Amino acid sequence: MSAIIHIPRRFVAHEWGGTETVILETSKAQKAAGFHPKIVTSMALADSRREDIAGIPVERHAHLYPFLGLSETERAAMDKKGGNLLSLPLFGALMREPDVRIFHAHALKRLGGTVRTVAKLRRKPYVVSLHGGIFDVPAAELDDLTKPIQGKFEWGKPFGALLGARRVLEDADHVICVGQSEAEKARAELSHDRVSYLPNGVDSQRFATGDGAAFRQRFGIPDSAFLIVNVGRIDSQKNHLCLLQAFARFRATAPEARLVLIGPVTQPAYAEKLHAFIAAESLGDAVQIIPGLGNDSGSLVDAYHAADTFVLASRHEPFGIVVLEAWCAARPVIASRVGGLQALVRDDETGLFFDPESPEQLTDRLVRLHADPALRQRLGAAGKAEALANYDWSRISDRLEGIYRQAESHAAGHRKEAS
Repeated sequence: MSAIIHIPRRFVAHEWGGTETVILETSKAQKAAGFHPKIVTSMALADSRREDIAGIPVERHAHLYPFLGLSETERAAMDKKGGNLLSLPLFGALMREPDVRIFHAHALKRLGGTVRTVAKLRRKPYVVSLHGGIFDVPAAELDDLTKPIQGKFEWGKPFGALLGARRVLEDADHVICVGQSEAEKARAELSHDRVSYLPNGVDSQRFATGDGAAFRQRFGIPDSAFLIVNVGRIDSQKNHLCLLQAFARFRATAPEARLVLIGPVTQPAYAEKLHAFIAAESLGDAVQIIPGLGNDSGSLVDAYHAADTFVLASRHEPFGIVVLEAWCAARPVIASRVGGLQALVRDDETGLFFDPESPEQLTDRLVRLHADPALRQRLGAAGKAEALANYDWSRISDRLEGIYRQAESHAAGHRKEAS
């Protein structure tokens, strides 16, 4: 059967996040359905040009950032997050890819423009997934993303114009939003209605069973400790500083409490700020930052089962796939009332909300859960039921296939009109 080509900005196993999970799980479902999914991406953070990840072929191509005066540190920062890359070798590879059914872009800007142009030249449909937020990104996060290029001359603008980078969403045969709020804003901003809300999914069976005791033993966490777990890259978007501030207050009422932050470091300067706070508040014996658990690690699943509660404190979150993972482990969830989390979590039913600008509110939620085991059990059970009923990957993949068919129908009609 025909190939489905996924094009993310980067794709490496050691820098894993929600976007990588979505692409891989989607690809696995497509392969099981008889298609030939393939991931074509840049060399960002990678050592090998070709690799199989969970049976899905990954092909990588050389890239650059067309700005004058970039240091190696700034290039590395752009590889980790938000870099507006240019890859002519990737363009050529997409043009040569045989028997393509559809191109699925997981990025915008020049890379999205590359997909748009290839699809147009090859008369193939393309869809775009918005994973990180486009229409509802806070100004502070945009400033973080652009810091490496501030004051730099961008000589790559003509390439963006040639590739139609600003037309990627307007010309797409379908736009997929993982967050409900972003889908609503996309429909309001774009001139067409080819927009769907398609939430992320979860491998419910994988996260349903874990060994919490083994995780605690591995990382020296006493069985008696009230354990708070956070999973997400070490990045200012994830708002770990707010969580640390709340935890420092919470320890006054629960001195046995422990906090574990799990995820790769995408902003080293932010990680240094977190370590400085931990030292200043004498929390070194109570807080661990674990950057090395890959998505395929059994210890990641065990971490959820070791937790007494899971906290996602993000300043901005298009969806929050880690909430689904915590739910599958029947853990109670505390989440910031932002972005896609507002549609995912129901306050006091499947989780507890707090204002991400208020560590005091987060402390209050922690105190409440710590004091009420019955509430923890109720929220965990309700979350698990929600995940199983609505977010298993089999359900999400079926809905994605329906979107692909809509995109193919639109592309065929558009080509007919053009001829």
